[in-house]
Amino acid sequence: MKKITYLFLLLVLCLVPVLSACNSETTDEGEDIGEDAGKKHKIGILAPAVTHGWVAAVAYHAEARAKELNSEIEYQIQTSSNAEEMTSQLDDLMTWGAEAIVAFPQWEGMEVPIQRALDEGIKIVNFDIVIDSADIYRVAGDNEDMGIQGAKYIVDKVGTEGNVVILEVPSSGSVSELRGKGFTDTIKEIAPNMELHTYATKFTREDGLKDFADILTSLKEIDAVYSMDDETSIGVLQAIKEAGRTDIKVVTGGGGMQEYFNMMPENEDIWIQSALYSPAMVKDAVDVALKVLKGEEVEKETIIPTTIVDRDNYEEFIDANSPY
Repeated sequence: MKKITYLFLLLVLCLVPVLSACNSETTDEGEDIGEDAGKKHKIGILAPAVTHGWVAAVAYHAEARAKELNSEIEYQIQTSSNAEEMTSQLDDLMTWGAEAIVAFPQWEGMEVPIQRALDEGIKIVNFDIVIDSADIYRVAGDNEDMGIQGAKYIVDKVGTEGNVVILEVPSSGSVSELRGKGFTDTIKEIAPNMELHTYATKFTREDGLKDFADILTSLKEIDAVYSMDDETSIGVLQAIKEAGRTDIKVVTGGGGMQEYFNMMPENEDIWIQSALYSPAMVKDAVDVALKVLKGEEVEKETIIPTTIVDRDNYEEFIDANSPY
């Protein structure tokens, strides 16, 4: 009897390592992955409320990508109307247990709450907007190059002398600053005799219409308009039409709006241009967040190159399924 008991105990002891190995799978390198197998990472997404078609498309594409990654992540997406609301939603995501947050902080005042999240060990991937922190990952189009290409485009179409209206958008922070810098620095270099007139507006067609209608009454001769946004530019074009002005030869834009693309061949008297800045880039931001959480090597900054669209190539960029 004692002999049988002894053999039974010996058999159990031999099986323990085997059972342990079965419960804890290892990689070829010997890394234990059993406990993490099937684990979903928690990613929060913060975007502005829909006040602009491009912004609406950002939220659309971010959620679309999150759904595609359903097997790897849990996600929550929040939209807000100001910095205070976004700060509150950031706190909610932290309470939820977000490991990474993809943020599109379109207003000033988000630096402190984002730094607080970083201090808690949460990975932050900023989309588009610059916040000065070495710990933040960022995905964006090349805002400064958009300005550079806009300057080159206008000089190519109207020459090195004339009157150019710059429509800046101070409320957009670094977006307007970088696009404006690229434009003015390049004009000073390649067309120093160009007269520049700078006015503030917003990224909406309503503001573009209202503000440019006022500008048209104060400036009797305008050769080109450096507008930074397609929605603003649609308002500008409407103001030009309503005023019956024929002096303006170029209106630039930015974003990649389908409605704006379709306007390009309709007016042979004005070169309508857009510096493509696709809202679908936010998908790359979601991908960066997941890669960081998985421990993969990721560049701190991912910059998408500028593409210029006008009547010569707009057909290549028509997308009937685009929400913008």
